[in-house]
Amino acid sequence: MIAGLFTAALLVLFIGGWIWAWSPKRKRAFDEAARLPLDDGDAGREDKGNVA
Repeated sequence: MIAGLFTAALLVLFIGGWIWAWSPKRKRAFDEAARLPLDDGDAGREDKGNVA
């Protein structure tokens, strides 16, 4: 009985997470995160290179 309730709760959490991840509101954030490995890493550091 408890195992069935636990399984049902995990299923509900999984489906809720899936809906959250695929919601149109999250698309921009996920697109930005997907581009992070492709960034050159120097964005926002224009003036920090001359500090030394």
